[in-house]
Amino acid sequence: MTEITGESHQLHPAVQEFVLRWGDLGGQWGVNRSVAQIQALLLLSERALTAEEIADKLGLARSNVSNSVKELLNWKLIRRVPVLGDRRDFYEAERDMWQMASKVAQGRKEREIDPMLAAIDAAMAQVDAGGPLPPEVRRQLSDMHGFIHTVEGWYRQMIAVPPAQIMRLIKLGGKVVGLLKFVGGRGDAEGN
Repeated sequence: MTEITGESHQLHPAVQEFVLRWGDLGGQWGVNRSVAQIQALLLLSERALTAEEIADKLGLARSNVSNSVKELLNWKLIRRVPVLGDRRDFYEAERDMWQMASKVAQGRKEREIDPMLAAIDAAMAQVDAGGPLPPEVRRQLSDMHGFIHTVEGWYRQMIAVPPAQIMRLIKLGGKVVGLLKFVGGRGDAEGN
């Protein structure tokens, strides 16, 4: 993070704490700290902010803000909004938590799951080429292929489920696991 002053300007202590913590979490998620801090600031901002305002409030270099805003726009976690009578770009965050989670999941899928899917599919296409493949290697490739396709299929199914239904499912928590043990039998619940 390129800081100009090292201190935040005009931030309520609760907002400052959230921005700092969200920035730290960003690092754990593989996201640049400044990107996460800007998203946090915009999440809690009462109005859309310009890049200059973001830089001032967070004590960041304008170039850092510009690059971070581009990344957030690419993830569709923030958007440009017009302000009547002002030619500058203003930004606001996606505030709907389900939309935000969906956009992050979609971005992660495109960057991580889809390439993995392509890699395992390409490997599976070569299983019978180039001579015999040891049974253990064939089984491992097949298991990975099945797992990755199952995860990708689950993602496609879940993205179509309305958020209210997903929330009800989440709130059921451990009850669902208990139901699976009851319905599927003890061996299925344990992965046997």
